[in-house]
Amino acid sequence: MRNTIDASKLDLKETIVNIRRVAKTVKGGRNMRFSVTIVVGDGEGHVGVGLGKAQEIPEAVRKATEDAKKKLIYVPTVGTTIPHRNVGVFGAGRVLLMPAAEGTGVIAGSSVRTVLELAGVKDVRAKSIGSNNTANMAYATIEGLKNMMTVEKVSKLRGKTKEEILG
Repeated sequence: MRNTIDASKLDLKETIVNIRRVAKTVKGGRNMRFSVTIVVGDGEGHVGVGLGKAQEIPEAVRKATEDAKKKLIYVPTVGTTIPHRNVGVFGAGRVLLMPAAEGTGVIAGSSVRTVLELAGVKDVRAKSIGSNNTANMAYATIEGLKNMMTVEKVSKLRGKTKEEILG
C-alpha cells in the first residue's frame, strides 16, 4: 500500500554518508568488500537513504544510489521547519528532531545534518542519542521524518476541523 515516489521526475542530489571496508573471513583468507551509505534528496521535501555493498567502491555507490531512490519519502514542512518534535529510532540509534525558529539553520550532527539538508528542512535542531554509527543515525533520522504529521493530516484522520485540533 506504500505510495512510491517516482525518482525519475525529481532533480535529486546525492551525498555519500560513509564508506566502510568490510571483511568476511573465508577459508582462503579475508574477503574484502565496500559498504556505502548514500543520502539522496531534492531539497524540496523528498529524501531517501540507501545502502550498497560491492567489491569496488563505484559499484557500491551505484547500488546505494538505486536503493536510496527506491526508498524515497516525503517530509512535511511548516514554513522552513518541521511540524512537531519527534524521535526517530533505528537500531541503537535515536535522533531527537525539534522544530526551530526561522533563521536558526540546521543544528545537527554529521549524517543527521546531511539527511535534513537534502530533505529541504532549513531550520531544525537535532540531537543524536545512543549510537553514533553514521548509517544508523541517517536511518533513524529518516524514521523520525517518516512519522511527521501536519495538522491537516491529523484532522483528516480524526474527522475534525483544524481549529478543533489546535484548540
